[in-house]
Amino acid sequence: MKNKKIAVVMGGPSAEREVSLNTGGAILGALQEKGYQAIGIDLNPRNFVEQLKNNKIDVVFNAVHGLYGEDGLLQGTLDMLGIPYTGSGVLASAAAMDKAVTKRLFVAAGIPTPRSRLYSKQETGGDLLSEIQGEFGVPVVIKSAAQGSSIGVTIVEDPADIDDAITEAFKFSDHIVVEEFINGKELTVAILGTDRPEALPVIEIVPESGRYDYRAKYTKGATQYIVPARLAVETTGRVQQVALAAYKLLNCRGIGRVDVMLDQSNHPYVLEINTIPGMTATSLVPKAAAAVGIHFADLCERILLTTVD
Repeated sequence: MKNKKIAVVMGGPSAEREVSLNTGGAILGALQEKGYQAIGIDLNPRNFVEQLKNNKIDVVFNAVHGLYGEDGLLQGTLDMLGIPYTGSGVLASAAAMDKAVTKRLFVAAGIPTPRSRLYSKQETGGDLLSEIQGEFGVPVVIKSAAQGSSIGVTIVEDPADIDDAITEAFKFSDHIVVEEFINGKELTVAILGTDRPEALPVIEIVPESGRYDYRAKYTKGATQYIVPARLAVETTGRVQQVALAAYKLLNCRGIGRVDVMLDQSNHPYVLEINTIPGMTATSLVPKAAAAVGIHFADLCERILLTTVD
């Protein structure tokens, strides 16, 4: 692999561009530290193929969050070009990016997930506020069906704020998910591997504001991350088991992160799967890896080497 030219593809035009640039920059530095011939490429959808050809790229390390990088489009392009890449393939990426599709798959497979309803922009007429209140009450979670980094996600605690939350979610997608609010611990499980994926230690997320939103995710010191999570051994096993089941269901590969809520009775509920998890200084996958002695540069190398599994 060290004889190959590797592109860490990052940036792009999505709402998560800045986070992606941070992720890509960290990965690029780690691979170069390990002695790989790695360069950074800021994704330009109009001439991405030319970017790859001009730089004679052999392998792509995908660090593009959201649009193009996480929804299967970049993966499809690389498949056609015959260029191996890190992370999940076209179908898994597209399914994980669309929260409505993911929900349906979880329900069909019997993976516990919060009760939810999908709405399109065409269904926003009538008394949607009363319908949501009647079915879910408050607090309730309203989120875009196709975004990451908590962009377009609102936990509504006052019925008067439902309309604003719907408007915000529709800024990022033509569909929104209205989801039952699970009161309990917020957890996440990093999964590493393809043929025999393994769950890394469970991370407990404790934001100082009480809400794990965009600011809490990307502001140093705004959130406490407890690794391993403060859970009984049996509960930890259940959380890791449902996270692995969700990862395998979508046929994810390489790396992923499964977000889970644990209710007051210690029942886990899978929220979503992140197929291109963040790899910044405040990101969760590196924290989980560090807890089992995997340093950041080694983690990046292991992810890169999954392209030849």
